[in-house]
Amino acid sequence: MELLVTMIVNLLVDMGPAIGAGLAALTGLGAGIGMGIATGKAVEATARQPEAVGKIRTMLLLGLAFAETTAIYGLLISILLIFM
Repeated sequence: MELLVTMIVNLLVDMGPAIGAGLAALTGLGAGIGMGIATGKAVEATARQPEAVGKIRTMLLLGLAFAETTAIYGLLISILLIFM
């Protein structure tokens, strides 16, 4: 029984960085969904108030930059977990 527990622990220690990297890479999925929702809402807002298109575009681009930054951080963390 002790040998089995030791083998399982060793397997988890060896696979831990790979599992963590996979989970960190999933931040791209959340960022993509968030960007899609934000873009859709910006299009709706532009359709309702065409005169405010400049302010809507500015806020949309700022929000997309923040969402993309989280995806890049997730990619960076996953790369660090794989190679370190």
